[in-house]
Amino acid sequence: MARTKEFDEDAVLLKAMRLFWEQGYEKTSMMDLVSHMGVHKRSLYDTFGDKHSLYMKALNRYSDTIEQSIKSNMNGARTAEKAIRLLLEAAIRQEEDELPKGCLMVNTAVELALHDSESRAWVNQSMNGSEQLIRGLIEAGQQSGELDKTLNAEQLSFYFHNAFTGLRVMAKTSDDREKLKQIIETTMSILKHN
Repeated sequence: MARTKEFDEDAVLLKAMRLFWEQGYEKTSMMDLVSHMGVHKRSLYDTFGDKHSLYMKALNRYSDTIEQSIKSNMNGARTAEKAIRLLLEAAIRQEEDELPKGCLMVNTAVELALHDSESRAWVNQSMNGSEQLIRGLIEAGQQSGELDKTLNAEQLSFYFHNAFTGLRVMAKTSDDREKLKQIIETTMSILKHN
């Protein structure tokens, strides 16, 4: 007779995600994961596979978490410009949440993407998704007349995504809130086409 799981799979995956986010892939051992997740090593392997498989599942869980957070942060934005501002502000407000500082996607890009094709593919998909979100906001603003139609939505999506990513890195390392806010103001000024 098959044994039933004695743990909530999503809850322990969330714990693994947070540990990888805080420590990185290489620094996190299987023993760290077993201890932090509160599951037996055999159960961990049976449910999630090896460390790399668990990491990829944690990255997908991270995507879901961040997507929900972004939607929540942008909820109620009445203009494209406000939605983009809220997105950028979310990057520096993150440290006030109960999530680790910084960005697991950025951490993965820096730590693994050069030598792990599966991680690189996930990072590229995540970045493309963010750029598409921003591009959609810019195009919606252009259609509504809020933003100048001569602005290049695709190029601006690359620019704003780069700023968003940079802010997530800086939020992890800087306590200078005014500096971070000023970066957002400067970044947003690009929408004011002359």
